[in-house]
Amino acid sequence: MKVRLVLSLAAAIMALAIAGCGGDDSSSGPAAVAPPKSPLYIEVTVRPEGELSSNIDSLAKSIAGVDDVGALIVSELESSASDSGESLDYAKEVEPWLGEKAGISFEQYDGEDFTGYGIAVQTTDADATRDFIDKQAKSDDGPAEEGSYDGVDFKVERDDGMTIGVVDDLLVIAEDEATFEDAVDASGGDSLADEDNFASAVSTAPDGSFADVFVDIGVLIDQSGGAIDPETELFLESSGLEPEEATAVASLIPGSDQIEIDISTDVTGENPPTGDASVLLGSLPSGSVAAFASPEFGKRVGEAIDRIDRSGIPGQIPPRKLKSTLEEAGIDLEQITASIGDVGAFVEGSSERTLDGALVLGTKNAGEARNTVSNLGLLLRASGTPGVTAISGKASGFSIRSLELGRKPVVVAAQGEKIVIAYGLAAAAKALAANSGATLADSPTYKEAVAALGSTPITAFVDGPSALRLISTMVSPGDEGFREAKPFLAKIDYVAVGAGSSGDRATAKLIVGVGE
Repeated sequence: MKVRLVLSLAAAIMALAIAGCGGDDSSSGPAAVAPPKSPLYIEVTVRPEGELSSNIDSLAKSIAGVDDVGALIVSELESSASDSGESLDYAKEVEPWLGEKAGISFEQYDGEDFTGYGIAVQTTDADATRDFIDKQAKSDDGPAEEGSYDGVDFKVERDDGMTIGVVDDLLVIAEDEATFEDAVDASGGDSLADEDNFASAVSTAPDGSFADVFVDIGVLIDQSGGAIDPETELFLESSGLEPEEATAVASLIPGSDQIEIDISTDVTGENPPTGDASVLLGSLPSGSVAAFASPEFGKRVGEAIDRIDRSGIPGQIPPRKLKSTLEEAGIDLEQITASIGDVGAFVEGSSERTLDGALVLGTKNAGEARNTVSNLGLLLRASGTPGVTAISGKASGFSIRSLELGRKPVVVAAQGEKIVIAYGLAAAAKALAANSGATLADSPTYKEAVAALGSTPITAFVDGPSALRLISTMVSPGDEGFREAKPFLAKIDYVAVGAGSSGDRATAKLIVGVGE
């Protein structure tokens, strides 16, 4: 029975996208046979052309040293079929009917696993596709079971029930007969492609993407039981996140020397985060292995505290008591959050022993910075935190020493309009003296990362070589997985993350710069 080979072929077709092979465009998209409430759907361009095709080839050569990755995949696929005692001539049997897009959808999510998969591949010649299915279904150990549903013929794998057939102009491979019938029903007009939330979400996907991943967050929650533990629910509410009807789309866009992933989601509700903290990020030390910055941090923390204060913390703090209780202890949370602007952080070091870093908070003026640190000290004393020692000089604040915190003290200090919370005195000094020495903004690699993000404000940066050196000292020498991955990780020049918004959707962009 050779239908199993068709499943392997369908998975390979996803990878064969980088071969740039295929026929003319097909009319129906793969989402036309995906059930309407599919929690996860992935669509891939099977036949890339022009710049997309050349970018894929360039990346394959840079990362893996492969000149013709498409030919390599075809060769491996045909060889695998031969090793299984089966035959496959991709150029004659598949390429003539292969269309532009392929997709895979899942019908169910139980909280751990996705089930009910359906693979749909556009075909430019339905009859040729049926001939291919018939040829692969012939076997010495008995033919596949045959069936028909609503006028659509299909074949069923005897061993595991995998079902395959042609629905309109799509080759459909389903986990079982029932899932295949759901695909046929969806093709009649009640599909994922007809869902407003799907259409709205995928319309935000950028042009030129190689693959798009759609996630219905609300359906995921509902199918997994709909229950959110109290801690998670409190976090979501305090963060202003609204996942019940939210969706997200991630798009993979290959460049000639970079890999870009664009994300769009409405999980943040009607008011997605805004702002630009790239100036703060660029002011952090040039030797940072990794760094990030977030705008309007105080405002967002204040909004979160307001939500928690209104609802309380079940079993711990009654509604409307959080802020008033702390005020009685001399701690004004509203004053603290109102004084804080952007926040940034960095990590330095080439080994676990030399590792240090700091959190940097921007404030409106020096007086508010000092007052905020003083209030933080009050908060620690009120909680009975041991090992607190006052510091003085150009910076005012305190340090905390504890075996649980590591070999170095945690330093909380204010100087000028900055507050730093640092691991170690050296990191605190660098954070407070930002802009007086070499900064990330002076780094050629950082500049390249900023340029790659274009108009999207940068929010996070990782220096590829520095990160690899650090990780190498922290991973066991016998870790085979890391050893195999290291040559590919060595190709990464940087990782850059940017964030913004578009309408009522929050957006993010992740770019991995790739070198020779």
